[in-house]
Amino acid sequence: MVAGFVLALLVFTLVGVASARQSVAGSSHDYLVASRSVHPWLSALSSVATNNSGFMFVGLIGFAYTAGVQAIWLQAGWVVGDAIVWWRTHRRVRERSGRLDSTSIPGFLATDEGGRTDRVLACVAGALTFLFLAGYAAAQLNAGGTALRGVFGWDLRVGAWIGAVIVLVYSLAGGLRASIWTDAVQAVVMLLAMAALLVGCMQTIPIGELFGRLAAADPELVRWIPQDLTFGFGVYLLGFVFGGLGVLGQPHILVRSMAIDSPKSIPRARRVYFAWFVPFSIAAVLVGLYARLLVPELDALAADSAIPPAELALPEIAQRLLPGPLVGVVLAGLFAATMSTADSQLLSCSAAVTQDLMPAWRASALASKLATASVAALALAVALRADEGVFALVLAAWSALGASLGPLLLLRLARRPVSRSVALAMMASGLMTVWLWGRMNLGGHAFELLPGMIVPLAVYGGSTLFGPSPRERDAHTVEARA
Repeated sequence: MVAGFVLALLVFTLVGVASARQSVAGSSHDYLVASRSVHPWLSALSSVATNNSGFMFVGLIGFAYTAGVQAIWLQAGWVVGDAIVWWRTHRRVRERSGRLDSTSIPGFLATDEGGRTDRVLACVAGALTFLFLAGYAAAQLNAGGTALRGVFGWDLRVGAWIGAVIVLVYSLAGGLRASIWTDAVQAVVMLLAMAALLVGCMQTIPIGELFGRLAAADPELVRWIPQDLTFGFGVYLLGFVFGGLGVLGQPHILVRSMAIDSPKSIPRARRVYFAWFVPFSIAAVLVGLYARLLVPELDALAADSAIPPAELALPEIAQRLLPGPLVGVVLAGLFAATMSTADSQLLSCSAAVTQDLMPAWRASALASKLATASVAALALAVALRADEGVFALVLAAWSALGASLGPLLLLRLARRPVSRSVALAMMASGLMTVWLWGRMNLGGHAFELLPGMIVPLAVYGGSTLFGPSPRERDAHTVEARA
């Protein structure tokens, strides 16, 4: 078990370090966007591994364990929202970022069609990226610690340290190219691990008996429609679609489209992405449902742990169903998921620091590497002190970024003029809406990104009705040239 796990981690590290052979020494452009030369297959596998992180291996399986078949709606809506973004925006992101030579999403958002960058807007977007992606990365390290604790009984901090050190080693060696190369290998390991786990479950309980036995254990587990929804089921499901649309505000995912070799490669990457994403999503939900039958006593197992009981489902079920070597593969798959996201987030934070917060460091690859190391240390510190579950941490960061950056990105891609004041108001209103929605405990009735993205767009719409003309706003959008 341990040998297989260690071997997989060694392979990930060596692949990342090997990518440095193709790096352009001393080039921050190569470090942050891999010279925009990434093959579509690599970009797709990297994107899907980055998107499907510890959230899928730990959080989603845990959610299915708790909520039963209703977890299907979350992932189905998420896939639909993600598909809309792939069909409508990824190619435009590649085209526009290449034309403007943007190497970070905050800089991309703050730059107009004439190539002029609003430094205030870039700094605010960069600060939001740094703040929430650092917390998001901490959630991934936390997920790794959760798995090691469940399988080996190790302290949570051990897994966080291992993940942080490995990610830092290969990220410093090859930047985004190293992240993408390792993500591609990790995507394969993740899919094999989930397949092994599902096969083990199906050999224990035939798929034809699954729902009947869930109903016998607890009828609520097979209740398809949640009860007492304030806004109705349609809005509930639409909220998860907006959850998938939240990828519009995720710099660590969008940068993979910025780095692909050509806008014409996006359709090919999209096909690879969903050929992986859809079966993996189905398998993750099924494993969570099986876990409810096979490991019903998680509350007792987690009685002395700060980890939410449901998030121990994956390591527990793996140990009970699979031989030692395959348990090592599953554990490696989970670690692959966490690292494939954490490395991307650290690099996006580095870009925010050197390209947006400290533009004097823009051309320095050394400064970018120092920023990566600093952000890794911050994420590790947060992970070591975090007391929330992976599911909660990831959804909070995803929603905050989706609401604050996503609507503005839509307007940029539509070539709509947005003044600095309106852009800042959109960001603030998105964040406030997400926060208030959570405070009012409405997340169980509609995912917070539904209002979190609609309100900023309404702010923009109001500004077009009651504010200056588009020509006047466009004239004041830019304060300084980059």
